[in-house]
Formats: sequence, structure tokens, C-alpha cells
Amino acid sequence: MASYAVGDIQGCLTPLKALLDKVGFTDADTLWVAGDLVNRGPESLETLRFIRSLGNRSKVVLGNHDLHLLALHAKDAQLKPDDTLQPIFVAHDREDLLSWLQQQPLLHYDPQFDTVMTHAGIPPCWDLKQAQKHAQELQELLRGDHAATFFAGMYGNQPNLWSDQLKGMDRWRCITNHFTRMRFITPEGRLNLTHNGKVDLNSSEDAPLRPWFNLPSAVTSRQVFGHWAVLEGETGKDHVINLDMGCVWGGRLKLMRLEDGKSFSVGCGKA
Repeated sequence: MASYAVGDIQGCLTPLKALLDKVGFTDADTLWVAGDLVNRGPESLETLRFIRSLGNRSKVVLGNHDLHLLALHAKDAQLKPDDTLQPIFVAHDREDLLSWLQQQPLLHYDPQFDTVMTHAGIPPCWDLKQAQKHAQELQELLRGDHAATFFAGMYGNQPNLWSDQLKGMDRWRCITNHFTRMRFITPEGRLNLTHNGKVDLNSSEDAPLRPWFNLPSAVTSRQVFGHWAVLEGETGKDHVINLDMGCVWGGRLKLMRLEDGKSFSVGCGKA
């Protein structure tokens, strides 16, 4: 009986199954999925079906591509040229799959492993309790009567600085961007959501942009996250683990066993 965490699948189900076979994944094991189950890869529909079929043996958090799919379903967004989501919209089980997806949280914490999983990470301005509170706020929103309002206003890069005084759509968008799109942060805590270039894991304290995990954080639990393929699975920190090795771009799919931190991967080829 083991628990494994996997990074961005993005519709690459065949490599995922190969990786699960590699580690001998059984019906007694649990799979944590760090968001972005869908899009860009060839098997988004099949991925949703597979992860849902695991039932309580899967622990899923939402990523930006998952939220994009749900916004499309709510008719508040348009397919982008590189989206590979159309098969989902003509599937006989579309409603059931997307209803299940919309029930998933943005943060999962397990005290047994003292490990917290989000898609993009937890910003330095929040401790674990604050992050759990903000994730719960969005989860209740997604499950409630105002979900369509959220999806209509979800897109955008502002506000880029967190404040407890934020309200309404500004507050929801800021929380969403921190959990699902965050990469670089300025020393004063502003998100930069446009830069996705070279990463300096040893950036100095006065660097104009720093990886979010290089700023002082009140979160002492082990963190696992995806979202950032340029990192190629490396953060330079033992307690902050990146799971995204760019499978959908022809990289690798990474799996980490939570009990001992051992990592496994398979090559993905070109999706």
C-alpha cells in the first residue's frame, strides 16, 4: 500500500499508465494528481475517465487547464487553437465527468505525510492555514450557485498583489492565480504571470523576479506542485518538490512516492 503524486498529465494517459505499471500500482495504492489533468495532450477525455474511475484512491487538485475546461463548459470561454478538449464536449458522459471535476479542491493536505499539494504552489504571503482557508473559499464558490459568475470573470492578471481586503471577483481571481498560475514573484510579493523564461534557482534576495519558492515562507510542510515544466522537476529544495517535467512537450512524466520521496519517471515522446 503506497501513495504516489504525479505532475501535469495534460491528456497524456498512455505515459501515465506506463508509469503506474513501472511502480506496480495496485488497487490498494493512492494517486495524488497535481492538477492539469487535461489539454494539449491526445487523451484528455480518457484521462478524466481514468482518474475518476479510481474513486477515493485519487486525490486531485485543480489546475489552470482544468479551470479553463470548466469555463468552456459554462460557456464563458472559447476554445484556443492549441486546445485538445473537443472530444470531451461530444462525449456521452460529459456532464458526469465535468460535474466530478468541478467538485475537486485547489489544495489537498495530508497530515500523515505532512504534505500539501496544489497545482502551482502556495505563495509566501500565506501560511498553511491561510492557504487552506482560501482554497476552501474557492471550492465552495465552484460548488455553489455563483460558479458561472466566477468563470465569466476568472481570466486576467490583476490584481497581482494579495490583500485580505480584496473582495468579489478581484479576490477570487487573485486566489485562483496564486494557486494555479503562479511562477515568479517580485520581492514585494507581486505575481508576474507573463514571464516564463529561464529560472535561476539561486536568485539573490534583490533579484527583480524570483521563483515563488525562493522567498521566505511560513509553510513548513512538504509541498508538491506541478505547472512549471521549465523547472524539469527541480527546485533546489528538499521540501518543495516540482512534479512537472513537461511530458506533453515531449519530456517526462514524474511520479513521487510520498512515503519515502523516491521519484520515478518515463519518457513521453511527442504528444
